[in-house]
Amino acid sequence: MREQIRNRLYVLSIMSLFFAVGLVGKAQATLFMAREHIVVDLRYGVDWLRCSIGQRWDGKTCTGEVLSLSHEMIAQAIEQANEQLDGEWRLPTRKELEGLVCNECGNPKIDAEMFPGTDSVPYWTGQVNEFAKRHIWSVNFATGFTYGRFFPYQQLAVRLVRDRH
Repeated sequence: MREQIRNRLYVLSIMSLFFAVGLVGKAQATLFMAREHIVVDLRYGVDWLRCSIGQRWDGKTCTGEVLSLSHEMIAQAIEQANEQLDGEWRLPTRKELEGLVCNECGNPKIDAEMFPGTDSVPYWTGQVNEFAKRHIWSVNFATGFTYGRFFPYQQLAVRLVRDRH
């Protein structure tokens, strides 16, 4: 019992140290590594496309217009990404996409260095809302909030992810 209390106090003291020196934001940044058109997410063990669907990586930033797609249209985009970008691309889970939210960032609520050109709009997840099964979860990068109110036929922005091997 004393050992558990001591461990908890240790963790709390380390966390308070991070907050005191302002390292929390910097610690967040170390969870991602950029590699050309891919961002490696060390927390969830996945690769993200730096650009939203509709955009293209030009070596420095994302150019073009972010497209809004329905779930039916997303299936075609994933098939095309798998052919052109090598891998098994998919929609992110709710947890994975929420992991991109940066509450300290301006608008959009995402690290613009890692994910340039992200629109301040809702982005699809591939996860059905378990409380309202006809709806799909989304993450809004204007607010940083998650919503489970969109129908699959509605059109939202898309960022694809793949599992790291």
